Amino acid sequence: MEVRPAPVPQAKQAGEVRARWAWTEPSVWTERMLTALEGGVKGGYWFSLIDKVYARRNLQAAFAQVKANRGAAGVDRVTIEMFEDHLEANLSRVSAQLATEEYRPQAVRRKWIPKPGSKQRRPLGIPTVRDRVVQGALRNVLEPIFERDFAEHSYGFRPERGCKDALRRVEQLLKAGHSWVIDADIANYFDTIPHDKLRAEVARKVADSRVLELVTAMLQQGVMEAMTYWTPTGGTPQGAVISPLLANIYLDPLDKELMGRGYEMVRYADDFVILCRSEAEARTALGRVQAWTAAAGLQLHPEKTRIVDVRQRGGFDFLGYHFERGYRWPRRKSEAKLKARIRRHTQRRNGHSLQTIISNVNQTLTGWFMYFKHSHKTAFPPLDKWMRMRLRSILRQRRKRKGRARGTDNILWPNAFFVQQGLFTLSAAHAALRQSSRR
Repeated sequence: MEVRPAPVPQAKQAGEVRARWAWTEPSVWTERMLTALEGGVKGGYWFSLIDKVYARRNLQAAFAQVKANRGAAGVDRVTIEMFEDHLEANLSRVSAQLATEEYRPQAVRRKWIPKPGSKQRRPLGIPTVRDRVVQGALRNVLEPIFERDFAEHSYGFRPERGCKDALRRVEQLLKAGHSWVIDADIANYFDTIPHDKLRAEVARKVADSRVLELVTAMLQQGVMEAMTYWTPTGGTPQGAVISPLLANIYLDPLDKELMGRGYEMVRYADDFVILCRSEAEARTALGRVQAWTAAAGLQLHPEKTRIVDVRQRGGFDFLGYHFERGYRWPRRKSEAKLKARIRRHTQRRNGHSLQTIISNVNQTLTGWFMYFKHSHKTAFPPLDKWMRMRLRSILRQRRKRKGRARGTDNILWPNAFFVQQGLFTLSAAHAALRQSSRR
């Protein structure tokens, strides 16, 4: 008589697997599939995935994600609220179209938005709500397959990882003596990824032809811009739900190439730095990156890609911070972005009460500080001074006096006055944080 193993250890093991992959969509990734994911499927290829994409529960979960992220309507002018008003019918229609291979993505509405701290603008693609739901459902299926093998030093747009993890790793490497840094920039990365090569990277693990065709259809979505329609020959639109995953998939071979050669790289999407112990090592690593990007149909920006000795003046910027000579502080564009947001709250002819203005300002300042709180202390006093000047200028205007605050205004409304009014002070918050850390 065959003796079967007791069910309790199996359940425990299954629970452990589920815990490790808690972020996955449970309607797609069952215990059995997660176990297969961890152990590796035969041949390394995943078959029969399209039915999981168009499963109703997956589409419902994808819509919930779209709704949570909010966002504008696409070219069809259907808002999230309008789509939800007929949710069951809309999801049934999308599911049937995917099952019968009749689904075709609509054009992406292109909008140009300002680059923070810059006069330049960058393109943002806005798919329809329907297409965002399908992209979300596809991502729910594909992401764990590729996430399993992504490199440790990749942090952008990945589950349970973020900017702070990447910054923490940079800080560790700098303290460990990796002072020669390649500050790299891939020119127009999201707009120039070759479609055929990207599809080939997806096909390294996905053998379901219908899923690959769906990926191709999304890459070749038309673009509607200023009443003009055109079809892209490369890239994946920024703003599309699936784009961050596809961008990571395409750069993963670069991660593995550098990791295999022992280089210390920290990457957040297409923004990455390579930290080396010597200038010679940095120049060799840069040559490797240049060779890889050229073969991949990409190009490093000739002016923005450089090698720096972080121990000298100049330093480098990464994820909003500037690193230089053992310190870090907000880069100029980060400060410019903060000031732009504060200006919207502190126009001189602002009709709100001072308490309302300060409340709105505090909301912006506290969120900004939580990200930049690890800056050197000298970064904060000038911003506090500028902030108080903006508020004094409002009060000066209300006394029928023209121009920005100066001179006697500092006496009429001293720093203590704004403390009493509850203004969040970056310097004070940083001092309190340092005091707390010492304890």
